[in-house]
Amino acid sequence: MLSLRYSESPYECGTDEAGRGCLAGPVTAAAIILPEDFKLDLLNDSKQLSEKVREKLKPIIEEKAISYAVTHLEPIIIDEINILNASIKAMQECVVKLNPIPNYIIVDGNRFKPINNIPYSTIVKGDSKYMSIAAASVLAKTYRDEYMDKIHEEFPMYNWKQNKGYPTKEHREAIRKYGTTKYHRMSFRLLPEQLSFDF
Repeated sequence: MLSLRYSESPYECGTDEAGRGCLAGPVTAAAIILPEDFKLDLLNDSKQLSEKVREKLKPIIEEKAISYAVTHLEPIIIDEINILNASIKAMQECVVKLNPIPNYIIVDGNRFKPINNIPYSTIVKGDSKYMSIAAASVLAKTYRDEYMDKIHEEFPMYNWKQNKGYPTKEHREAIRKYGTTKYHRMSFRLLPEQLSFDF
C-alpha cells in the first residue's frame, strides 16, 4: 500500500523521471502535489503497470492533483550536461512550475540538487512507496511515450512507437543501418561495439 505523505508539509510534491536509459528522445520528468484525500487503487510505480492502465490513470491523476507539471529535456541538453544532471534538471524545472510552490519535495532515487531552498528527501524505489512519486512516474512515462509516438512518424524505421527509444536489438539494428537522427543521444553508446561516430 502506497503512503500519501513522507513529511508533515501540506504541499509536499513528488517527482520522478522517465527515459533515462534510452538511446533516443528526451528525458521526461513530472512533479505533482496531491490533495490530503487522494485515493487511487490501481496506482503504483509506472514500470509495474501496463500501458493500458497508465493511460487510464493519467486523466484521473491530472484531474485530482492540486498541481502538476511535466518537462521534456532534449538529447542536445542530455549530451551537454550528462543524463544524471539532465534528469535532475528536468525534475527541478517541474517543481518550479507548480502552483502553489511546494514546501517539501520527495524524489525517486538517490540523487537530487536543491532548488529554491525547498527541503527535500531522496527515496530509493520511492515510486513504489509514495503516491505522489508513483503519480509523477505515471505522468512522466505517459507524456514521454506520447512524445516518442509523435517522433516515430518522422523516423518510422527506428520503431520508436514500440521501443520508445530504449536500446532494443531492433533499435540498434536500425541505427546500424540508417545512422543517427537529431533525436539520438550522441553521448550514449548507441551500438555495442561503438568507439566513436565519424561526423
